[in-house]
Amino acid sequence: MSSTLSAEDPLGGLASALASGGIEVVDLTALLSPSTPVLDLPPDMAPIPHFELEELARYDERGRTSYQNGIHTGEHVGTHFDAPCHWVTGADKGDVADVPVRRLVAPAVVIDKSAECAADPDFLLTVEHLQEWQRDHGPLPAGGWLLYRTGWAARSHDQHLFLNADDSGPHTPGITAECARWLADESPIAGLGVETVGTDAGQAFTFTPQFPAHHHLLGAGKYGVTQLQNLDRLPVTGTVLIVAPLRIAGGSGSPARVLALVEKGGVR
Repeated sequence: MSSTLSAEDPLGGLASALASGGIEVVDLTALLSPSTPVLDLPPDMAPIPHFELEELARYDERGRTSYQNGIHTGEHVGTHFDAPCHWVTGADKGDVADVPVRRLVAPAVVIDKSAECAADPDFLLTVEHLQEWQRDHGPLPAGGWLLYRTGWAARSHDQHLFLNADDSGPHTPGITAECARWLADESPIAGLGVETVGTDAGQAFTFTPQFPAHHHLLGAGKYGVTQLQNLDRLPVTGTVLIVAPLRIAGGSGSPARVLALVEKGGVR
């Protein structure tokens, strides 16, 4: 992306590149509606509410000049941001309102394991996969995002297809416990972005520790972004990610608009 911008006037160069189409904006956000898939929690846990709109006025006696709705949803519905305090290991690492804004605009890279996930819905990303990726593409971005493409976004229109559950629980791709620990403790990234309903694999309740992506990454003060779309349109490297959760005081997370800035020609 640096070839598009002027070193003397980087903000002016960015504005010009955006206006001319030299830099494209790719929306990575899933549509938020009552049919947006939501994670099914065990019966001993409070369920996550689906997204709902409550009509308050629509150019009628309730407000003749306006249309407006109330919003009812969980923090972790649709494309959403996980703050560290979402998990017990990150309880003292900050809520969604505490996230420094400089960490919400950062470089991003993509690792593509969609073919492997098509063959095995329980496919797990390993440290070895990431080391191989780095040999080919260079180091993971310091303070940036690792975006994990699994092809799962193609299922996001349907709750059952997306969760892919049977009597043994959900079957969706994720990362190994060792990979989660490595990303948290040894990699320079600020967060992990995925296409699935959460940052952990569907069977992660059977791992040690349970739900290791949450356990390790949030425990290290890092972040998660889930239910991303259009990762197939991004280059392997060279993306700038903009993650915009609501600034909810005390919030453990928030629905988010997630955008990618990509130099023209880098979009697939």
